[in-house]
Formats: sequence, C-alpha cells, structure tokens
Amino acid sequence: MKKITRKKHLEMRLQNIPSHPKPKVHLEQYTTPSIIAADLMWNAFSLGDIEDKNFCDLGCGTGMFAIASALMGANLSVGVDIDEDSIELAKDVASKLNIDNLNFIHKDILEFNCSSNLNTIFQNPPFGSQKKAERGRDLKFVKKAIELEPDVLYSFHMASSEEFLLNYYEENKLNVTHVFRYNFPIPKIYDFHTKENQYIRVIVLRATF
Repeated sequence: MKKITRKKHLEMRLQNIPSHPKPKVHLEQYTTPSIIAADLMWNAFSLGDIEDKNFCDLGCGTGMFAIASALMGANLSVGVDIDEDSIELAKDVASKLNIDNLNFIHKDILEFNCSSNLNTIFQNPPFGSQKKAERGRDLKFVKKAIELEPDVLYSFHMASSEEFLLNYYEENKLNVTHVFRYNFPIPKIYDFHTKENQYIRVIVLRATF
C-alpha cells in the first residue's frame, strides 16, 4: 500500500468511507466530515504524531481516523467502538483497502486495554448534548486516554466548554499544546432534527502527557 503524502489525496480517500450505517441517537453518532478529518490528521502528521507511531482511535465509528493513520504511515492503527454496526463497516473498508497494520475492536472504550504502547490517541466522543445521551461521557473518554498513557492525545469537545476543559486538562497534568477549531456540520439524520444542516463550534485539544 502506497503511503499518502498529500493532504488533498487524504481528503479524497476519506470521502469514500461510508457514514454510520445505523446512527444511534444515544451514542450521538455523527460522521466527521472528510475535510475536517484530513485537516486534523495532516496537522497531527506535521507534528510527528502519525508516521511510525502506534495510533488508537477511541470511539472510532466507521474508522475514519484509524484508517487515515494507517494510510499515512502509522506503525500500528487500532479503532475501538461500542457499536458493532460501525465496526463491521470499518473492517469492510479496511479489507477493501488492503490495509494490514489496522485492527478494529468491538468494545466499550471504558473496557479497552491495549497490549501495545500507544503513542497517539484520537477521540471524537459524544458531547452529552442530546437529551438521550449520557452526560459527561467526553470526560470519561479523557480519563480512559489518561489510563492508556499515550504520548499525545487529540480530543474533540464543544467549543463552549473550552475554559472548563483547559482547567480540567491542567488539573489532570495534561499539557495542552494546540487548540484546533472547526465548524462541525450536523446533518438531518435523527427524527428530532428540524434543519437539513446546522453547525456547531467544536475544538480539538492536543495534549501531551
């Protein structure tokens, strides 16, 4: 498999990864747009967090970040998700791409333990913004990442929580080195949605341990 070396080529490849086959509202399943995923992965690559690294995507959904890391030269890529439908789709995509350094695991991330030392963790957890969603689950993802002891963490959060999150990361001895900002599109995929598309402001915190 030829390694991707251009951001535009990465975005084009990620565009072909299907969305969640059966999105579940209590898991707040929204597919990360390829343009956002490619931009964030390219920044991570530029910072030395992808190539030749052991990479893990917690709450990987259909596997976009894990697949991207494998295409960009990660030593090992792992995706973990509680949703079996998403994991099966991710495995199918990886198989069609003939990626052999990539593994998808059907498991609640809170029960996941990795036998390999992880260098980089990516996560786009539920924000707890929906009525049926579990509140504070994004912080449970952060706690799990701390437990897994990677070198660096990239984590999506609501931009409105930035001040609280920066304090939370500092209290947990995480050094936030970068804050990436995106307008995240939310398509009309659930019954309660009234607009075809709306946008929420999100941040991705890059933190070292």
